[in-house]
Amino acid sequence: MKLKTLFFVSLLSCIMFACMGNKVKEPKPCGPLPAERQIKLQDMEMYAFIHYSLNTYTDQEWGYGNESPQLFNPSDLDCRQWARVCKQAGMKGIILTAKHHCGFCLWPSAYTDFSVKSSPWKDGKGDVVRELADACREEGLKFAVYLSPWDRNHPQYGYPEYIDYFRNQLRELLSQYGDMFEVWFDGANGGDGWYGGANERRHIDRKTYYQWPETYKLIRSLQPEIVIWADVGTRADLRWVGTEAGYVGSTNWSLMKSTGDVPFEHLHFGVETGDIWVPGETNTSIRPGWFYHQKEDNHVKSVAKLMDTYYKSVGRNSTLLLNFPVAPNGRIHPTDSVRGLMFARMVESVFKDDLAKHAKATASNERGNSRRYAANKVLDGKADTYWATDDDVTSATLTLDFGEPTSFNRFVAEEYIRLGQRVKKFALDALVDGQWVPLKDQLVEHGDGLTTIGHRRIICFPTVTATQLRMTIVDSKACPLISKIGVYLAPELKEEDYRTSLKHSSNLNIAFPSPKTMLIEVDPHKAISAFRYFPPQGTDKDGVATHYSLWGMLPDGKWEKLGAGEFSNIVNNPIWQEVKFSPVNVSLLRFEAEHLESGERLAYDDVEVVHSKE
Repeated sequence: MKLKTLFFVSLLSCIMFACMGNKVKEPKPCGPLPAERQIKLQDMEMYAFIHYSLNTYTDQEWGYGNESPQLFNPSDLDCRQWARVCKQAGMKGIILTAKHHCGFCLWPSAYTDFSVKSSPWKDGKGDVVRELADACREEGLKFAVYLSPWDRNHPQYGYPEYIDYFRNQLRELLSQYGDMFEVWFDGANGGDGWYGGANERRHIDRKTYYQWPETYKLIRSLQPEIVIWADVGTRADLRWVGTEAGYVGSTNWSLMKSTGDVPFEHLHFGVETGDIWVPGETNTSIRPGWFYHQKEDNHVKSVAKLMDTYYKSVGRNSTLLLNFPVAPNGRIHPTDSVRGLMFARMVESVFKDDLAKHAKATASNERGNSRRYAANKVLDGKADTYWATDDDVTSATLTLDFGEPTSFNRFVAEEYIRLGQRVKKFALDALVDGQWVPLKDQLVEHGDGLTTIGHRRIICFPTVTATQLRMTIVDSKACPLISKIGVYLAPELKEEDYRTSLKHSSNLNIAFPSPKTMLIEVDPHKAISAFRYFPPQGTDKDGVATHYSLWGMLPDGKWEKLGAGEFSNIVNNPIWQEVKFSPVNVSLLRFEAEHLESGERLAYDDVEVVHSKE
């Protein structure tokens, strides 16, 4: 009788405890919240860019708009190869440059003849957008398009009539090729162009000219679930992170302000007090440039560099948009293909074995002492469960006990972002030989780097062997909600894999007779055929030459003009720029900055003089 009574008391206690757990209120939302389309996009984590246009055949980054469609005649265009390469590289979708700044359309647009229908490829009956959309569906990839708002070919660009043309092309792309996950609008707008033969510079107000609110309504009516990318200060779904170098700030809020200016700091780090949800998208290329250039075949990024990019994008609450340029034959180059495959395998090998799965999780506070919000929810592998604290607890600890000494060097944390991004600062400590040892993110230069979390945060540190790992939420905007914790042991990559393939100049004598003029002494007995300029790196754009002229002093003392023009996209993508010319013997080169992005003095990180081959 006593045993039956004890059984019923125990059963009643369990029922009462379960009921109490069910009565614990769910945490209230904190700040702006993501739309479902934004969550799906962040879950993709990595997707590919494909840059392909007439630029591929003119060896340019930005076409001027006067190129001939006859140049577009690939011998072996294979969109299925593109899709396979991107899928093998771990990409979940592809964004195609359907129209770049030159205005050439990779589909047979009804609104211009400057497209594939005027090319010899497939006798003008081809459609690259169609072929890639179909290839993506066959490979299980999502598909999207890039449509440049700037059109250096169209005669009406800069005038109100162009907006109808731009929207008509949007209608074509968003209504004829199936569902798309994103539409991408480049921030480069207005400047020099052919413009139907006008050959002039046209200025526009980037924020008002395209009438973005109405354009967005059109997009939503055609593709309700599409994600809109833009960096023009409008209410887009994604933001540029302020650089094309492949990284976002170690502090990265998925929040922005809906009004006001958008400085670099807001793009790169987000805005803690922002009032709209706009996560960052880190766009970069597997090569120095966006379009294919044969001279870059030996400059494809190493696996170590790609992993560094992964940690500094996906691992910092951002998505990664990785570009694969298409070569003139219509295929992705084998080097790019192999490097992408090796990158995917490295990501897989790093994160295949979660050492936290067999650990025991405990916390200093569990919301309402409910099993629903217990510490072990961070280890159950479910996206819709999470550890949470009581409302008035914004600082707490979560400890993993491995039960035995365990070696690891990567830590992953994810917030339950459906209720907002909350964590402002956290700390990591490992219990090594009975002593708590603090860990820091070795990929940041200052501080420990342990600030925001968001959708996913990956912390890299030297390998430690510990029995326990402790995460301390130091500060949070509201009670923290952590949906996942992961611990991994990544293979160590060799230091030489991090070295760039950029060459450095020999001992050139350089002088500055004026703030915007560089003189380079050259051996007059050796003919030269090119000059190379490497702009300042980092976030400081002062002194970057965007337009130039190059002169050489001939043996008779006269100056001959060797070249002049524009370094396309040099501000956002500060890579080596090359000015080629017919072989010539000169004693001096005079490099003039005709226009600087900012500042009053020409700056550089390196220059090279290329001698012609005998």
